[in-house]
Amino acid sequence: MDNNTKKVMFSSKSDEWSTPQEFYEKLDNTHHFTLDPCASDENHKCDKYYTMETDGLAQNWAGETVFVNPPYSDIKAWCAKAHAEGCKKGTKVVLLIPSRTDTKYFHEHCMEASEILFVKGRLKFGDQKNCAPFPSMVVIFESESMEHEEYKPRIGMLERK
Repeated sequence: MDNNTKKVMFSSKSDEWSTPQEFYEKLDNTHHFTLDPCASDENHKCDKYYTMETDGLAQNWAGETVFVNPPYSDIKAWCAKAHAEGCKKGTKVVLLIPSRTDTKYFHEHCMEASEILFVKGRLKFGDQKNCAPFPSMVVIFESESMEHEEYKPRIGMLERK
């Protein structure tokens, strides 16, 4: 992948679209994140993080508890990566994405997750004055939950606050 492609992929992960801190803390209190693979030096949520330059899509997330608020310009690639990494033993991936259940990536990847939590109401990202123009969902991939042959994801709701 060339640098121009990376710039497009990461451009939406500016402070303008960073995860609301209160919402992140709610998730972190449950999951205890160790890695933010699509961050910047300014908006990372974990001590260990990858930036556009270190390319979180190209890194190994094994053994980590990963928080992913991906750049929405390439959600399909981030969903595929989250799914693949979440299948690794001892790895958990928590993905915050728009709730777009009509997409191919939702059916190929999200429906294979351990859990899908639809966020009640709309989040207010970064320095946005208004709420996002789309609903959000949290998709959790964890190998220990997905190993059973007859597995179906747990579906639930998550309060914003």
